[in-house]
Formats: sequence, structure tokens, C-alpha cells
Amino acid sequence: MICNVREKGNKKLSGVIDRKEEKMSFVTSDKMLADAQRGRYAVGAFNVENMEMVKAVIAAAEEAQAPAMLQTTPSTVRYGSLETFVAMVRAEADKTEIPVCLHLDHGDSFELAIQAIKAGYTSVMIDGSKLPFAENAALTRRVVDVACAVGIPVEAELGRVGGKEDDLKAHADQNTDPDQARQFEELTGVSSLAVAIGTAHGFYVGEPVLDKDRVAEIAAKVKAPLVLHGASGLSESDVRECVSKGMCKVNFATELRVAYTGAVKKLLAEAPKTYDPKKLGLAAMEAVKEQVIARMKMCGCVGKAFV
Repeated sequence: MICNVREKGNKKLSGVIDRKEEKMSFVTSDKMLADAQRGRYAVGAFNVENMEMVKAVIAAAEEAQAPAMLQTTPSTVRYGSLETFVAMVRAEADKTEIPVCLHLDHGDSFELAIQAIKAGYTSVMIDGSKLPFAENAALTRRVVDVACAVGIPVEAELGRVGGKEDDLKAHADQNTDPDQARQFEELTGVSSLAVAIGTAHGFYVGEPVLDKDRVAEIAAKVKAPLVLHGASGLSESDVRECVSKGMCKVNFATELRVAYTGAVKKLLAEAPKTYDPKKLGLAAMEAVKEQVIARMKMCGCVGKAFV
């Protein structure tokens, strides 16, 4: 049975995590992904590295009237700290009515996932995909037991997405088996599930070969919303087809970094005497904002903030 994150108050785990109630715009991923699943579109999930990217994603969401998921990976957390990103995202969410979620992407340990929840993250991922099936399920269940007690949804990954995401490497794709996905959901009660269909983290060296029909096969066997990792560099038609077949959340990371640094490089090339970090940040924010809006259109979530 899928964990219903609206049912809180597990007495056995009460007191393990003390969280403050958030305002309505700073929300979990539960409703936005359920709405996407029902409406046959996807929520764009965007990896952020600093204040400028946080502001850019939320500004894009406001302009597009779209729900927004902001994500940080373990290496980004080490760079800025869980508490720093919670403070930045909460501060920007307080300025808008758009639903905003802060998600731990590719959480690599039980301890980090729980620390993120304690710090104020409103969604977490535990990535045990490098482990054997039983160990992945056991680790995921352990996180779910704690997270669900305080109303926080949990994403997990089954199968292996190729490429590189921060410190996580997969040298070969291992696409998700639909029957295993159903079993994994039953064992873990996971809220959403990242599945492998031939995508890769980072930019693609060659033309990706995606098993899009597998998305529909998995969606027919599990209740949890499905997540597409490795979307940077995919064509618009690829993303739209994956969404039409059941993907409810689509992750974008590498291309946002490229947009950010590209804007800074362009400004410095045009005005090499620029030394004010604010001017660099403004240029970067505008580039990231444009990229995010384009990806929200691709996912079909524009205008879906208040469905």
C-alpha cells in the first residue's frame, strides 16, 4: 500500500522528528504529483545550486503559474547545507502563492534523508538503486517509515539510470522491470518511483534509445507517480511522449547549470571589466528562468499551479 502522507501521527515514531508547520505555498510533493498523475502532465523538478537558481526557478513558476519542485543533491548539500537551502526556498516561497516543494534528490543514506526532513525539506529521495533489490527495498522502507510519520513523501529508484549525477555513477543501464516495480511498491509504500527506461544523467554522448512503452507497462502495475531522471538533453517529443505514457515528474539538472554558467561567460566576454557579482547573478537568473519556463511547457504543467 502506498504511504498516504496526509495521514500523520505514527505514535511509535512521534517525537523522532520535530517539524514546524509550513505555510500553504511551501508544500510537499504529494498533491502536485497526484494532480499531475490524474491530469496526465508532469511536474518539472529543477536542481538548484545557489540563491540565484532558487529565485530563478520560483520566478519561472510564478510567471508560468506552474507548481515547482526545487531539488538539491548530496554534493550541493555539502556545498551549501540543508538548512541554508531550506531557508532560501522558504523565504522565496513566502513571497508567492504558487505551490513550491523542496526535494532531496538522490539522497544517498538513511541519515541524510532524515536530516533533510528535520531541516525542513518537504520531500526526499532515497536512492538505493545501486543495491540488490531486497536491500534497496529495505532501505527505502526504513526511510518511508520515518518520513510518513511526519507527512513527508519519499521517492525511490528502481533500476539504474546511466551516466553521472554528482558522485553517483552508473556505467550501464538496467531498465526497470514492471513486475519488480509492483513488488517494490508493495514492500516499501513509496510515494513516487524513479524508473530506468534508457535515460542517463548529464548530457548524452549519442542519441538516447528510450524504452517508452516500458513507462506505460510500469504505470499499469504501480499506483505511485513515476519519475523521469536524466531529462537534460532529451528532445521535446521524447519528454512529451514519456509524460503521455505515465511520467508525472521530470528532473532537469545539467542543462540549468549550463544555462547559468553560459550567461556568466557571455556577460564577461561582452563586458570583461564587470566585477559586481550581482550583475553576474542577474544575468544567470534570467537564463535559468527562461530555461525553466521552456521545460515547464514541455512537461505540460503551465497553468497547473492551482488545479
